[in-house]
Amino acid sequence: MLLAHKIELSPTKQQADYLDRACGSRRHAFNQLLAHFNKEGVKWSKKAANEKYQELRLEFPWYAEVSQRVTRNTIDDLHDAFTHFFRRVKKGEKAGYPRFKKRGLHDSFSLREKPKFDVDGRTLRIEKLKTRIKMRQELRFTGTPCQVTISKRAGKYFASILVDTQDYDLKAQSNESVGVDFGIKDLAICSNGKTFAANQKLKGSLKRLNRKQRALSRKTKGNNRYVKAKRAVAKLHYRISNQRSAVLHEVSDYLTSRFKIITLENLNVKGMVKNRKLARAISDAGFGKLRELVEYKAELRGCQVVIADRFFPSSKKCAVHTCDYINDNLTLSDREWRCPKCKTLHDRDYSASLNLDNYGRDRLQLDGVAQTLNPTQEWS
Repeated sequence: MLLAHKIELSPTKQQADYLDRACGSRRHAFNQLLAHFNKEGVKWSKKAANEKYQELRLEFPWYAEVSQRVTRNTIDDLHDAFTHFFRRVKKGEKAGYPRFKKRGLHDSFSLREKPKFDVDGRTLRIEKLKTRIKMRQELRFTGTPCQVTISKRAGKYFASILVDTQDYDLKAQSNESVGVDFGIKDLAICSNGKTFAANQKLKGSLKRLNRKQRALSRKTKGNNRYVKAKRAVAKLHYRISNQRSAVLHEVSDYLTSRFKIITLENLNVKGMVKNRKLARAISDAGFGKLRELVEYKAELRGCQVVIADRFFPSSKKCAVHTCDYINDNLTLSDREWRCPKCKTLHDRDYSASLNLDNYGRDRLQLDGVAQTLNPTQEWS
C-alpha cells in the first residue's frame, strides 16, 4: 500500500537556497521542453523529449548544480500532462493543454529513486546537498520510502514522502451505518445526531484577505513594500487553505473511523455555485473535497460508501420508516415541516440524514451485500 506523509521542513539558509535552485531548475527545464513541443510541426514523444533534454543540459550547464533527476523527471511530468490532455480530447471533455509553470506558484521538485534521498528519524537527505535537512516530525508510517516531493508554499518548505507500507490497519470501530446530509450553516449533519458546524473562522480570514489584496494592488510592483505585501497575502492564502482542510479532515476521520457504512448525498456542486448568493458559501464548504476524503479514507479503513441518487428526495421524504409521504411543496426556506400523513415534526437536515441512512442500507440489501448493520437512529 502506498501512503504519503507531508512534513514541514526546517532548512538552514544554505539548504533553502539549494531547494530554491532545484525548484527553479525543474521549472525552467519543464518550460523549455514545453516551448519546444509547442512549435508547429513538433510532435510529442518521450524519445524526442529525451533528445531535447540532452541539448538543454549542454545549453544550460547550471542544471548540474542540482541533482540530475530534478530536471530529468520533467520528461515524465510533461508526458503525464500530454497523456491526460489527449485522453480528455478523445473523450470530448474540456482538454486543458499543458501550461507553463510560473515562478512562485506551486514550486516543487521530486526525487523518485531511493539512492537519491533517504529518511532517518527527523532528518532528510537529498542528492547533492551535503547536510541533512531537519523535519518537524517523523514519518508516521513504517516501510520503504519510494519518492519525495519537496514543495514551497508561503515561504515554508514541505516534504511529501511516499511510503510503501503494510502497517496501516485502522478499521472502522463499529458495525453501524450512518447517513450524512451536507449544508452551509452546518457542514455535515449525521443520522446519529452529530453535527459539524461550518468553519466560522474562515469568514474573518477571507475579510482580512480582501483587505490585504486591496493593499497589495496599491503597491508599486517590484519595490520592497510590494514584496512584503505579496508575502503577507501568500501567508494568509496558506492559512485559509489549512482552515478549510482542518474541518474536512475532522469530518472524514470521524465518519470513517466509527461507521461501517456511510451514505452521502450526491450534490450537483457545479450547478449550485451558479447561485450567486450561495456560491461563496458552497465553495468554502468544499463538499466535493469532503466526499473525496471520505471515499479515500473509507477504502483504507475497510468501510463502504454509498452515494445516493442525485434525485433522491432526502429532505422531502418523511423519515418515519413505515411512512412513504413525500413533501413536494418543501422549499429551501423551510427548516422544519410536519408530515400530514403520520403527524411527525421533522427537522429538514436531520430528517434528510436519516433518509440517507435508510437509503444506504436498502441499497446494500438490493445489491446483495451481506451486512449485519445497526442503524444509528430511527424514527419510531
